[in-house]
Amino acid sequence: MIEPNLFNIVFVIPILNLLVFLYKGFYLLKIPGAFGFAIIGLTLIIRLLLNPLFKSQMETAKKMQELKPHLDKLSQKHKNDPKTLQKKQLELFKQHKINPSTGCLILIIQFPIFIALYQALSFFLINQGKKVVNEINKVVYFSFLKINEIDSWFFGFDLAKSPSQVNIWYYYLIPLVTALLQYWQFEFMQQPKSKKIDKKDEEKKEKENNNDDFQKLMNIQIKIIFPIMIGWFAYTLPIGLSLYWNIFSLSSIIYYQKLNKNFYEKN
Repeated sequence: MIEPNLFNIVFVIPILNLLVFLYKGFYLLKIPGAFGFAIIGLTLIIRLLLNPLFKSQMETAKKMQELKPHLDKLSQKHKNDPKTLQKKQLELFKQHKINPSTGCLILIIQFPIFIALYQALSFFLINQGKKVVNEINKVVYFSFLKINEIDSWFFGFDLAKSPSQVNIWYYYLIPLVTALLQYWQFEFMQQPKSKKIDKKDEEKKEKENNNDDFQKLMNIQIKIIFPIMIGWFAYTLPIGLSLYWNIFSLSSIIYYQKLNKNFYEKN
C-alpha cells in the first residue's frame, strides 16, 4: 500500500504516475516490452531534469583542476600550518567563485529522487498481482491512466525477477554489465586533466602532495568497491531496477564524455 505521507506525495506518486503514463502509452501502441521502454523513458526524463546539476558539478571539477597548481603551492607553503592553509584555500575558492560543497549539494538533491525512483519501481516489480494493480490505480491522477495488468517481460527478460532467482545464464550478464558501467562512469566523472600538463610533471607534483595516498585510497574504494556493490545489488534485485540504473549510467557516461571533450578542446 502506498501511504499518503509527504515523501510519497511529493516524490513517489508523481514518478509512479509518469511511469504509468509511459507504460500505458507504449502498451497502447502495441510496442513489445512496453514496461521496459517505460523504465528507459522515465530514466532519460529524470536524467534530463538533473542535467543542470551534473553540468554544475563538472564545471566545478574543471575549475578545481585549473586551480590545482595553485593549491599545490599553498599546500607546500603552509604544510605545517593547517589553519592558514585552509584559510588561503577558501580565499582562493572565493576569488574564483568556486563552491567546494557543490558536489555534496548535488548528491543531497539527487538522493530523495533516487529513493523515490527505487520505491516506485519496486512497487511495480517486487510486488505483483491484482492487488498491486488496484493500489496503483488508486494513486494515478487521471482515470485514463488506470491499468489492468503489468507485463514485466522485456526482450526475453522478466523485469520482475532477479538473476539470483532465475537459473538462466544470460541473466547473470546483468550484474556484470551493471558493475562495468558503474566503473566506466566513475572514469568519466574524474576531474578532466588538461593535455598541456606534462605527465612527468604531474606525477612529480602528486608525489609531493601529502594527501595523495589518502586520495588514491578513496579513489580505489569508489572505483572498485562501489561497482562491485552495485553489481551485487543487480544480482539480488529485480532486473527492472538494473535497467534503470544502467540506462542512467550510460546516459551519464555519454554526457561526461561530451563535457570532457569540450574541456580538452579549450585546453
